[in-house]
Amino acid sequence: MKKIIALLLVLVLTLGCFAACKKGDSDKTVVTIVVAGQFGDRSFYDQSKLGGERLAKDFADQVEVKYIECNNEGWTMQMKNAADKSNIVICVGYEFEEIEKVAPDYPDVNFIWIDNATYEPIKNLLNITYAQNEGSFLAGYIAAAMSKTGTVGAVGGADDITINDFIVGYKQGAEYYDPSIKVEINYANSWDDPAKGKDCANVLHDRGADVIFQVASKAGDGVFEAAQEGGFYAIGVDSDQKYINDDVIICSMQKEVGKSIYDAVKKLLSGDKSQLGTTWVADMSNGYIGIGYGEAGAKQQIPDDIKAKVDELAAKIASGEIKVNTTR
Repeated sequence: MKKIIALLLVLVLTLGCFAACKKGDSDKTVVTIVVAGQFGDRSFYDQSKLGGERLAKDFADQVEVKYIECNNEGWTMQMKNAADKSNIVICVGYEFEEIEKVAPDYPDVNFIWIDNATYEPIKNLLNITYAQNEGSFLAGYIAAAMSKTGTVGAVGGADDITINDFIVGYKQGAEYYDPSIKVEINYANSWDDPAKGKDCANVLHDRGADVIFQVASKAGDGVFEAAQEGGFYAIGVDSDQKYINDDVIICSMQKEVGKSIYDAVKKLLSGDKSQLGTTWVADMSNGYIGIGYGEAGAKQQIPDDIKAKVDELAAKIASGEIKVNTTR
């Protein structure tokens, strides 16, 4: 009788653990990626989706990946919707500030916050921030080196702490190449309107900027359009965007959001939860920040000697020899 009771207890505990580890009708670990905006930006949000697609492919027998687009509203509601049906919720964007209140209400769910961090550690939450200032330093150096007018520019999606972290690095890198360089800044106040990005770029070009860095998500597509029409160069962001128009996009500042998501979830799937309750900075030293020049065969405008110098600077940043300014 005691053996039967013991077996029943083991069965109950096993089923309880299974229920806590799985959600809904799926027998797989459900991972939901919730983006603050919408997919189709060919940079930040699409990078996160690439990470999800890679997880779904490599762990097909173990993971079910779902996606939610907030379309720039209802972030807290959508975060809760995801948590109700998921084992791992990945919130992509600084807008999910309410995660500090939501995550503790779902202790059996593991959360990952992309591009921002909570003020205090939360035991079931991993924050991932990025040293975009480091990659932007290199982008600024390249812009100054390629400029013929002595003026370069940057278009941000919003005048906020994250976008300005790109911009302070960009400005420092440009001035590292030439202390007399002029750096013009404009903000589209939009993440998804290319027309606004284009208008901002044209204003900067009118001020003399002949290389412009776009840090505006889908609105940045307008910067590329303006560059094509105006005959100046552009620099992409987050993913390697040269394929969009290799006539005018000379390079991109890469911020490996997809890779960081993949690596963080892979670690959780292995049973290692040591990263929860911490903030992980994905930077140049650990390979998540860099410069992309396009795929093989893409048109190249940047001379090899400048690329070699960029590699030297990247090594100095990774080692700490060069300290890059930051807003964080």
